[in-house]
Parts: sequence; C-alpha cells; structure tokens
Amino acid sequence: MMKPLLVLMLGTLLSATAHAEDHAVQSISPDRLVINGVEATLGLSQEWVKPKPQIQRVVIVIHGRLRNAPTYLRSIERAANQSKQRQKTLLISPQFLDEKDIVAHHLPEKILHWHENNWMAGDTAVGPKPISSFVVLDHILKRLSDSKLFPNLKEIVIAGHSSGAQVVQRYAILGGREDALLKKEGIHLRYVIANSSSYAYLDAQRPLPVTAATCPSFNDWKYGLNKLPFYAGQQTPAVIEQNYVKRDITYLLGQLDTDPNHPALDKSCGAEAQGSSRLNRGQNYFEYLQKRHPEGTSQHLVVVPGVGHNGDAIFTSPEGQKALFTPL
Repeated sequence: MMKPLLVLMLGTLLSATAHAEDHAVQSISPDRLVINGVEATLGLSQEWVKPKPQIQRVVIVIHGRLRNAPTYLRSIERAANQSKQRQKTLLISPQFLDEKDIVAHHLPEKILHWHENNWMAGDTAVGPKPISSFVVLDHILKRLSDSKLFPNLKEIVIAGHSSGAQVVQRYAILGGREDALLKKEGIHLRYVIANSSSYAYLDAQRPLPVTAATCPSFNDWKYGLNKLPFYAGQQTPAVIEQNYVKRDITYLLGQLDTDPNHPALDKSCGAEAQGSSRLNRGQNYFEYLQKRHPEGTSQHLVVVPGVGHNGDAIFTSPEGQKALFTPL
C-alpha cells in the first residue's frame, strides 16, 4: 500500500508545470533498446530478455514534457497493483531524452536524443541517428510480437497523459507498421489518451473559428495533416483517417481539467482553435469524430469524476484502471 505522502508526490510530479522542462531530467531510465546500432532508453517492470509465458498484457506508458519516465513507470505500477493485474502484465516506459540530458548525465553518444519537445510529434532524433520517436515505439511493438519471448501475450496498451497523450494520439494517427505482425500473433492493440493538450485533426474543420490568415500553421502537423513528418511516408489523408477510426482508443478526460490558463496547456493558435481547456478540447475532438463517422468507430470517451490534470490520479482511478487493465 503506497503511503499518502508518496501518492501526493507522484501526483505533483505528473502534473508539474512546464518550467522544469528547461532542466535536465533527474533520472535516466536504466534499460536500453538497440535500434539500428544506437540505443533508446526505457524503463521496464521486469526484464524482457528471457521468455515470459506468464505475461498476457503489456502496458506502454509515455511520459510528459518533463521526460520523467521513471515517475510514470511507478505510477502505472501502482495502477497495476490496484487492479490486481500486476503478475501477468509487463510495464514499459520509453524515455525520449533531450540534448541537455545527454550532457548533464555524461551519457554515451550512442543514446538517442531529441531537440527540446520534437519527440512529441514523431520527429527524428538529432543524434546519433535521425530516428523518429515513433520508430522507437515500432521497435518495442516488434519485440513484443516475438512469440518465443511472449507466447501468451494477448494485448498491448499504449497509454499517455498530457504531452505523453499527444504522442499516443499522433502515433495512433500515423502508426501501424507493426499492425499486421501483431494481428498475425493474435495480439490486440489498444490506445489510452489521457488529458491531451491538443489533437491532430483529420481536415481543416475546427470547433472554433480559425483561418490560415489568422493562424498559418493551424492545420499543419501536429495539429492537422499538412506537412506530415518523414515517418508518415506516402500515406494519404484518406488512408490515415480510415485507419485511425478503426483503432481501439479510449479518451480519458479529467472532469476538473478545465483551466484555460494552466501553465502547461498548449496556447498556440493551432491548439486554441480546438477549445479552451483539455477537457473541452477532448470533448470537441470526440464529437468531431462522431460527426464525421456517424456509422460509429472503435473509440469511446470517458470523463473521470473529480480528477484534474494529474496523471497518477487519472490512471489509478477506477475509470483509468478499467481502461488500462480490462480483464482479458
């Protein structure tokens, strides 16, 4: 049972304001994933080198703009413990490091790192190789699809809160490189997007009035499908939308995440056109999808009562636990 003081500390860390992102992270995740001769950092709840026949579900949780992956891993471990799903669940928390993190912690040159927050949109690392943050997720999924390592794996959940939710939503939009392999192995892939500050829209329609004259970048990636990153390849907007609405996605929104002046809220004109607060923006986006696809989608929205912009609170809530650890 986690003590109240530690719970408060976790909640504070997961809802910390943006000024801390100007500094190097305090902790570097201890595990490594080799990708084309370089290494991505990540945290694991248990090693994944030897076969894991007991693992039936994997939850991949994406950190926020503070890059505090170890904090998110502890939070998701707590949620797993409360749901009584810990023994058959592997928890993974990738860490997308900044240039300043490499310098501050004297890390070797082979460690992947990005410039500022570019990892949020799937941009390529600035060193040591131009590998997209989305490619890191692809490689994690590819490893998990190895039936020799995970013979009984049934489900993978990719979850994120705040800026991490932005990553998850954009990856769900553009990803899918490993979908066929996962399907072949009988592994279901779900996404949980919690309290995202903004969303990638599928056309130029927005909840609030906006034009290219007043906001030239409102429909550019990461807010829209113009000027897509290299990772997108040759996908057309029509194909992107067709794939996206088929994805199993839960939008988790804190009922109290309504502050239009929250210090970590995206206040760019592209984000402001989506609504006044994270709750408002999430509800607007879900309504937008419903209007575009009245026949229905594989997605649903859940508002978590009494929760604001707090990742620990939203993931450990009954609604969050159900979204992450629905019985298989």
